[in-house]
Amino acid sequence: MKKAIHFLFGSDLWKSRLGVMTAMSFMSLLWFVIDWCSFTTFRSMSDWLLWVNNVLGALILTLPYLLTRRAWVQTLWIVAVDLLLLSDIMYCRTYFTSIPLDSFALVGNLSDFTASIYTSLRPIDIGFPIILAAGLFWAHKASVTIGGGKELRYIGCIALLALVSFTGVKLRGGFYKEYDRLVQSCYYSTCGTPTYTFAGHVIYSLADQRAAESRDAIPMYKNWLDRHKALMPSPALPDSIARRQNLVVILLESFESWMIEADINGKPITPYLNSLVKDPTSFYVPKVLTQVASGRSIDCQLLLHAGMMPMVGSVYSMKYPSSTYLTLNKALKEKYGTRSTIFTCDKPITWNQEVISRSFGYDSLIDRRDWVIDELVGNPGKLSDGSFLRQSVGKLSNENLWPEGTPAMLTFVTYSGHSPFVLPDNLKDPDFDLSNSGLPSKLVDYITMGHYTDSQLHQLVEYLKSRPDFDNTLILITGDHEGLASWRQEIRDSSPEAAAIVSEGQFTPFILLNSPVPGRRDSAMGQIDMYPTLINLLGLDDYRWKGMGQSIFAPDYHGIAISPVTNEIIGDTSSVAPEILDHLTRARTISDGIIRTDYLKSF
Repeated sequence: MKKAIHFLFGSDLWKSRLGVMTAMSFMSLLWFVIDWCSFTTFRSMSDWLLWVNNVLGALILTLPYLLTRRAWVQTLWIVAVDLLLLSDIMYCRTYFTSIPLDSFALVGNLSDFTASIYTSLRPIDIGFPIILAAGLFWAHKASVTIGGGKELRYIGCIALLALVSFTGVKLRGGFYKEYDRLVQSCYYSTCGTPTYTFAGHVIYSLADQRAAESRDAIPMYKNWLDRHKALMPSPALPDSIARRQNLVVILLESFESWMIEADINGKPITPYLNSLVKDPTSFYVPKVLTQVASGRSIDCQLLLHAGMMPMVGSVYSMKYPSSTYLTLNKALKEKYGTRSTIFTCDKPITWNQEVISRSFGYDSLIDRRDWVIDELVGNPGKLSDGSFLRQSVGKLSNENLWPEGTPAMLTFVTYSGHSPFVLPDNLKDPDFDLSNSGLPSKLVDYITMGHYTDSQLHQLVEYLKSRPDFDNTLILITGDHEGLASWRQEIRDSSPEAAAIVSEGQFTPFILLNSPVPGRRDSAMGQIDMYPTLINLLGLDDYRWKGMGQSIFAPDYHGIAISPVTNEIIGDTSSVAPEILDHLTRARTISDGIIRTDYLKSF
């Protein structure tokens, strides 16, 4: 036994340049774990398999040097691995998950979001180049000799650790079952990648895709949908409540609800929205849990317009744009002959908006090509919210987009609120100066941008109110998703003042103007519940697709929401039956399979 241990772990093997290269690989993987856990959870570091798998990963990563005996080959390899790991960390800081495999095909989209990428970097990330530099310096002084059976001993170490890892995973029920348990856990959903390395994430994603596409889908999806009707019905509103036939949706980029009705130094952040939520004909829900995933803004459109949850490990608009989506657009067209138009200042290729708009049933898309680019915000610069809304009103006033008295559905997607939230000085309100507020600079930038967007909304809303058909028009104002992402806790921890302003949860507002049912609900709501709520208010209860949520006007509305990323439950669960919690937890997996198999084509 002593000889066997010396054969595998003798100091002569690990003091050589091969050993140094292995140590450098391990430190890179370990730094990835520390960096990742610093903004998620350190629970994974108490798992012994994390240490076994990362040492095994380091041994495998050093094989290029073992095979070539060239330090420069190993250096280039580690640089590439470090860049991949750092990219995964930056992605997780926004989406709280590893990069979906499909997203590697979307690298072209990054040209429009370079500023967001740079702002995702943190001081802790400098550990990667420091480890690389220290490892190369140490390797330069180490012995180059590899012979004397070191290759066989090295392969023996890989085999031994692989056996230990395989046995450990097998005892937990197998790799897919164990990784899937972590993904669906409230407390361990981000632990899969550090424990099983990025390679484990890739293996799980491929296995999960095959599982989703191979299972006997029809009975499972049908059973869930039948059960949904029984557990969470969304009955029609009383006949005495007037329905609206026109729908206008305003999606505010990265807009969080805590800004509404909040003051800083006695000055309201959103004075215009404050006035709208106080209007006696408005309906307001401040705690709408963000339920988007990797697709972000385009996921919100899926939740809102199609009443479906985002996919697991894929972005529906990129991989399944031609699947059947039953939407508000199509329901309105069937009932009222409604024509629908979407307004965006993005390129039509961003998140495949042009194709998915057709799949949703939009009749026309007005995009970046249709605007006069006269005022820019962001990096790279895109049309400011002020100019976007001003030109939108101009198009509605002067063009035949919405003739008075004809049913219409309009969706407006703003952009200025996109990270990194930097508003040009010439667009800032001189009476709303936060430079001496003592708040973190990132929070100041975010609030300043929210104040700016609020100040521009009146252009569109007041135009809509001035139309003769306003009484028949329902206006929804909401945020497409939260904005602060991984900065949230850092900002809240910075000072009591910041913690008092910024909400702990990831909430966007749900504001209905000219609502047939006015009022306010302070209980939790999920973005998935927006679709059935609108179905109610628009008199579309006979439409065949009721969505995967529940109307907030249902008498037995559950008042909870589940994050599809962390599985965290928001709201009071004391009176919610366990079967409803289980049902809601499975919604994302069911929605994923419905999209993959085009189940709704024959629904």
